[in-house]
Amino acid sequence: MNRIAQYRTEKNLSQRALAKKLGVSSATVAMWETEKRTPRLKMAKYIAQFFETDIETIFFDHKDNIT
Repeated sequence: MNRIAQYRTEKNLSQRALAKKLGVSSATVAMWETEKRTPRLKMAKYIAQFFETDIETIFFDHKDNIT
């Protein structure tokens, strides 16, 4: 589960507005949010920077214990 939609709505951005800021289509943002696609690592880093957080916070479920 990713949190792109959560962060986007917290910043009061539409999918279209976020897509424009990231340089992708709004369909791409929609696919990320529904997890039909996953952004490449470089884009994931850019998304995390945009939302001023880290990749793990957006893209990983913290309920999973990774050891």
